[in-house]
Amino acid sequence: QVQLVQSGGGLAQPGGSLTLTCSASGFTFRTFPMRWYRRAPGKDREMVAHISPPGTTTRYADSVKGRFTISRDDAINMVYLQMNNLKPEDTATYYCNAFLQDYWGQGTQVTVSS
Repeated sequence: QVQLVQSGGGLAQPGGSLTLTCSASGFTFRTFPMRWYRRAPGKDREMVAHISPPGTTTRYADSVKGRFTISRDDAINMVYLQMNNLKPEDTATYYCNAFLQDYWGQGTQVTVSS
């Protein structure tokens, strides 16, 4: 049974930081590229970050480049999203995903507000 279980997120002030984590099970995690997506109210889903195994290749949306960092630990089947210098426009529900698979985390709310 495939599971992607997310944790982290919450409320942060502009300029603050948050870390999202995603724990994977039920598939060969180390062979799959992983992504973080987000969906803000009234907006389309946006790919935020992508990481290929074993973690040497990453890609980011222009809107988060230089502020967010995606990483993975294949030894424990985890993928992370470190979010720094947060902005109110980063407010959204964030989802981890196994690339090209219908494997999704449950979603984590991130709210950036003073």
